[in-house]
Amino acid sequence: MPANHRQKKTAKKSSSVQENKKSSLIRLNKFISNSGVCSRREADLFISIGNVTVNGEVVTEMGYKVKPNDDVRFDGARINPEQKAYVLLNKPKGFANTTSEGKGRTVMDLVAKASASNIRPIGRLGRNSLGLILFTNDEKMHAKFTNSKNGVVRLFHVELDKPLKFEHLKQIQEGFKHKGKLIRVEDISYVEGAKKNEVGIKIKNTGNTLLRTLFTHFNYEIEKLDCVSIGPLTKKDLPRGHWKHLSEHELSLMMML
Repeated sequence: MPANHRQKKTAKKSSSVQENKKSSLIRLNKFISNSGVCSRREADLFISIGNVTVNGEVVTEMGYKVKPNDDVRFDGARINPEQKAYVLLNKPKGFANTTSEGKGRTVMDLVAKASASNIRPIGRLGRNSLGLILFTNDEKMHAKFTNSKNGVVRLFHVELDKPLKFEHLKQIQEGFKHKGKLIRVEDISYVEGAKKNEVGIKIKNTGNTLLRTLFTHFNYEIEKLDCVSIGPLTKKDLPRGHWKHLSEHELSLMMML
């Protein structure tokens, strides 16, 4: 192949790559509008007075363009132009609760076909834990769960290696000190009709480390951990290993928390 022909082909390919990069850019005011914060015209006003940052830098330039994965924040809160998605998964054992690759089977594999939006899990369940996990790309929903004052209550069904003594149940109900830190839960009770090694416990913490910490404190081991509800969301009609999109009613209830 003649050298000049190769050069033309390379230049054409390079030009095509540049065009693809340009086509993936989106005007900042449109990015904000697509996120549902406000209209494009209002977005221009907020940009001009310095209410918007891109990748940590205040941007006031009209017509500024951003990439879809840029960190765009409005009044300090990150916004996303993707369509909001809310997916509830009933997690089986054997799947890591992570978005990272190279961790074997993960919960992301289970919801891979649920949405084209960049959803991620709220909270954590260990690889061998079971139950409900909510996925979304809604940053406000993520913030709702991690709010230390309000949070969202999750109910767990816990099976221990031995019966939980009533005196320990009362201590957990009332709160106790562990390594100088006060440990509190929303509620705890024996599971009705079951052995005393099965309890229902409500927490607002987004991880399950708290549960292992409190039971280890009293010399119990967790043999089974199952998240049975998240706020108003339950496992009703959601078999293990399956997912569903939240209904408008369920989403409305979550938004009111």
